[in-house]
Amino acid sequence: MENGREDEIEDMSMSPPSVGSMQIAGSNGFGHSMEFMSQAYLSNRYLDIGIKVEDSSLNQDPPLPVYLKFEDVEFKVRSRQASSNNTVKTMVSKVATKLHVEEDRYKKILKGITGSIGPGEILALMGPSGSGKTTLLRVVGGRLLDNVKGNVTYNDVPYNPAIKRRIGFVTQEDVLFPQLTVEETLIFSAFLRLPANMSKQQKYARVEIAIKELGLERCRHTKIGGGISGGERKRTSIGYEILVDPSLLLLDEPTSGLDSTSANRLLLTLQGLSKTGRTIITTIHQPSSRIFHMFDKLLLISEGCPIYYGKARDSMKYFSSLSFTPEIPMNPAEFLLDLATGQVKDISTPQDIFKDPESTEPSKVIKHLQLKYKDLLEPKEKEDNHGVAKTPEHLQLAIQVKKEWTLSWMEQFLILYKRTFRARCKEYFDKLRLVQALGIAFLLGLLWWKSSTNTEAELRDQVGLMFYICIFWTSSCIFGAVYVFPFEKVYLVKERKADMYRLSVYYASSTLCDMVAHVLYPTFFMIILYFMVGFKRTVTCFFLTLFAVLLIAITSQGAGELFGAAVMSIQRAGMVASLILMLFLLTGGYYVQHIPKFMQWLKYLSFLYYGFRLLLKVQYSGDQLYECESKEGCKTLQSSPSFDTVNLKGGLTEVWVLLAMALCFRVLAYYCLRRRIDICN
Repeated sequence: MENGREDEIEDMSMSPPSVGSMQIAGSNGFGHSMEFMSQAYLSNRYLDIGIKVEDSSLNQDPPLPVYLKFEDVEFKVRSRQASSNNTVKTMVSKVATKLHVEEDRYKKILKGITGSIGPGEILALMGPSGSGKTTLLRVVGGRLLDNVKGNVTYNDVPYNPAIKRRIGFVTQEDVLFPQLTVEETLIFSAFLRLPANMSKQQKYARVEIAIKELGLERCRHTKIGGGISGGERKRTSIGYEILVDPSLLLLDEPTSGLDSTSANRLLLTLQGLSKTGRTIITTIHQPSSRIFHMFDKLLLISEGCPIYYGKARDSMKYFSSLSFTPEIPMNPAEFLLDLATGQVKDISTPQDIFKDPESTEPSKVIKHLQLKYKDLLEPKEKEDNHGVAKTPEHLQLAIQVKKEWTLSWMEQFLILYKRTFRARCKEYFDKLRLVQALGIAFLLGLLWWKSSTNTEAELRDQVGLMFYICIFWTSSCIFGAVYVFPFEKVYLVKERKADMYRLSVYYASSTLCDMVAHVLYPTFFMIILYFMVGFKRTVTCFFLTLFAVLLIAITSQGAGELFGAAVMSIQRAGMVASLILMLFLLTGGYYVQHIPKFMQWLKYLSFLYYGFRLLLKVQYSGDQLYECESKEGCKTLQSSPSFDTVNLKGGLTEVWVLLAMALCFRVLAYYCLRRRIDICN
C-alpha cells in the first residue's frame, strides 16, 4: 500500500496542460482536482506516506535574523514645476530658483527619520494620511532608491540585490490575479518561491497551514475576482508573502477593510511570525486598543517628520511628560493621531504653545512636538544606534549571499505556464470569441460560395477574400496581444521586485500560452471557410494555406506584443496598434499595388504585404488558365492585372521573411519589456 502511495506521488507531474484538455479548467493548475487540498485528504495522505502536516509548518527553516537600522532618512520628489515641458515656465523657474534651488525643484516627503528594529519585534508606522508612512516603508524595503538620503542598513550592510529575496512586501493594493482562486494563488506562489529541496507534499502542506492561520478556509476555492471580501483578499495578499518566510516582512495598511476581530487575528499571526525571529514593520492608520498594545515599537510621523519613536507602551507616558494628556477616555492610537494632525480638542496642552489661549493652530502643535522629538528622543536613538554592538560578522556575510533561484529555468517555465494558462483560459475559450470566428467564417463562406477564377471579375473577388483573411487575422491577433503586458504590468512589477522568477520565463510562458488561441481560432476558421469557397480542393494546398494564415497570425501576435511592451499603457497601446495596422493595410499590396518610389520602402516593413503575397502564391499558379470563354481565348493567371506586382512562383522568401519578423518582433518585445520593468523596479 505504501509503495502504491509513493508511485502516486511520483506521478504528480509538473508538465504543462495540453491545449485540448478540458480537465485543465477544473484543476488547480497542477493536474490535481480541487479536493486535493482538503484537510481530510491531506491528513490521510500524509499519514500514509509518513509526512506530518504539523512538521511542515511555517517555521521549518529558521529565517536569517535581520537587524534593520535607518538614520536621517530623507526622501524628496521632483516638483511639477521642475518637470514642466513649457519652455517659458522652465526659463522662469531657472531664474527664480537661483537662491532656493532645492526648495523650488524638490518637495521633501521624509525629513530625517531615525530608528532601528531587530528580529522578534514589530514596528508600527503611524501617522495621518500623507505623512510619509508608505514612503518610509518603501525606502527601507528597497523599493525607493533614487533621491534618498541617509543610511539604511540590514545587519550593518547597505541594500543590495541579495537582500531583495529576504524581504516580503505586502502592498496596500491587493495585486492578485482575479481569475485564480485563493488556494491556487498560494499554491503557485509556493511552487515558485519555496526551496527546491522541499517536496511537493511539504509545499502543499505549507499552503494548507497558511490558509488555516489566516482564516481562509471558507473562501479557498473562490476566485479572487468574484466572491471574496476585501478582508479575505487582504489576507490572501499577506499569505502570498508569509508563505515563504521572509526575514524582513513589510506590510502597508494590512488591516484596511478588516473588522476588529479579523484584524486582531491577523496581528496575532504577525506576532507569532515575529517570535520565530522575523523582523516586521507595518504601517497602520488607526488600530484598536488591543492591536496597539501588540506592537513592540512605534514610530509616529507627522508631515514627514518623526514626533515619537520608542516602545509603543511608553508613548502615552512620553506625551504626558510633555503635558499632552487626553481629557476623556481615548484609544491610545486615536490620541496619537490627533497629536500628529495637530488636533488637540479634548486634549490638554502645555500653556507655552499658544500665546492666545483661544488659538489652537495645528501647525503650532506639530512644530512643538517635532522640536521636542529632536531635543529628547532623536539624540538618544542615534546614540543607541551607534552604541549598539555591531551585527555578528557571520550575519553580515550571510545577508550578502544572494539566494540562488529555487528552481531551474524549465521548472519555473512549467509552473508559470500553468498559472498563465489558468489565468487566461477563460479568455482563450471565450464563447463570444468562438462565435465571432466561426460566424465570420460562415458569412464569408456564404458570400464567396463556390467562387471560381474563370473570369477576371471572379478572380478579383477571390483575391479580395485573400486580403480580407489577412486583415481579419492580423487585426485580431495584434489587438489580442497588444494589451497583455500593459494589463499585467502591476502583477509583473510586483513579482519581479520579489525575484519570483526570471523575466525570460514570464515572457516565454506568456507568448506560448497566447499562441494557443492564435493557432486554435484561425484553424477552426479555415476548416469552415476553405471548403465553402472555391479554393483548390487538395490536401497539400489546404495545409499550405492554413500554414500561411497561422504564420500571419503568429507574426501579428509578435507585433502586438512589441507595441504593448514598448508603450506599457493600455490607452496608448491601442492607439499605436491602430496607426501601424492602418499603415500595414495601405501598403499590403491590395489597395495600392503601384506605390510611389519614395514610399516603397514602407511595404517591406509590412508583414501583411508578405503574408498576402504568400497566400496568393499558395493558392494560385502562374501557369493556370482563365478567361477561356472570352474572345481572346485562354490566358494565364500571371498575366492578370491582379498579379502585376506579384510573381506567383516560389514562396519560400515570404516564409523566411515572416519567420524572421516573428522572431525579431519577439526579441524586441522582450528587450522593451525588460527595459520598462527595470525602470519600474
